[in-house]
Amino acid sequence: MSREREPIEARLDLHGHGRFQAEDVLTGFLLRAHQRGLRVVLVITGHGRRAGGGEGVIRASLPEWLRSHALRGVVAAYAPAHRRHGGEGAWYITLKRS
Repeated sequence: MSREREPIEARLDLHGHGRFQAEDVLTGFLLRAHQRGLRVVLVITGHGRRAGGGEGVIRASLPEWLRSHALRGVVAAYAPAHRRHGGEGAWYITLKRS
């Protein structure tokens, strides 16, 4: 994934969404981005730190969602973002060509 060479063409911030709402919002966002011919997007999940530690539900679920049947045809690759784009609280997602 060439995250340094290709510009981020759209961003989605999932802060404030519950698990199921976040999955629906993410799916719609990625399908629309793919239809528009976008190649690289940034999805911000946040770190999700909760009382007692541990990883947030949205951050932990994102890779599973990206491999789902609904998104298998549009997602080419994904990787954690660079610190300047949110680090562990964000992901680069490369979309397949239309």
